[in-house]
Amino acid sequence: MLAALFDSIPAMIVLTGVLVGAAAALPGVFLVLRGNAMLTDAISHSIVFGVIMVWLLTRELSGPVQLIGAGLTGVLTVALTEALTRTGLVKTDAAIGLVFSMLFATGILLIGIFARQVHLHADTILLGEIGFVWMRTTPVLGVAVPVSMVMLGVVLVLNLVFVVLFWKELKLATFDPALAAALGLAPAALHYTLLTLTSVTAVAAFDAVGPVLFIAFVIVPPATALLMTRRLALIVPLAAALSTIACVSGYFLAVHWNVAIGGMMATMTGVLFVMVLSMRALKRQLQHRRPVPGNPAPWP
Repeated sequence: MLAALFDSIPAMIVLTGVLVGAAAALPGVFLVLRGNAMLTDAISHSIVFGVIMVWLLTRELSGPVQLIGAGLTGVLTVALTEALTRTGLVKTDAAIGLVFSMLFATGILLIGIFARQVHLHADTILLGEIGFVWMRTTPVLGVAVPVSMVMLGVVLVLNLVFVVLFWKELKLATFDPALAAALGLAPAALHYTLLTLTSVTAVAAFDAVGPVLFIAFVIVPPATALLMTRRLALIVPLAAALSTIACVSGYFLAVHWNVAIGGMMATMTGVLFVMVLSMRALKRQLQHRRPVPGNPAPWP
């Protein structure tokens, strides 16, 4: 049965998308709650610099060495951003824009100079191509499994273990970092670890959706889940479920309309957000119009 599953190209594509969404949602929930969602934008763009630098040093486009390079690039991005902010001369949003644009532009420049003879094109790096993930496989328990799925599965487990082990610490550091620091929980270390995992996840999703569309999977499902509930224990699985719905529906719509699969999956995360936001606004409007018992009904 397992072999039959991986003999189906549509199943491999959809499963890869689901793994991207689930792996991205775990750190994404805490980044959105912390107000650091746009750091994902900076990290995902700077990943291009990390990928090309690792390739120049090792000639490896995937594997553990790229994940390590991604983590280091993410830490570098955040460290440079915070260093600029601490000068007091640059605001946080401007610092984010300066750092990611510098690293991103440098990465694209290096690709144009040193990577012309290899299959490392700027468009592929930025947008990925989830429709081709089935072409590069590796044997797992005697079954040919896409390399992207293996990497994403490992990263998903890594993110899940981190969130489960440090659940209480993450909650406290997210909602009351001062108290977390007073209790000796090292919120700064948790913050950097979270961003490092985000960087690693971005590289794992590199072949599938690219770093640009990856932003949608990190930010939009958690933001949508926040509109539906305020219980953190429900937000995390709900964000993963919304990502799954977006990936499955996005795949079939992309096939129907003959458009980019990764782009349609990311678009569906936005469609789900708009739907939930509209229902939330409608519910609030109906509650506002509902007359309070004992009070006269408002004028129409």
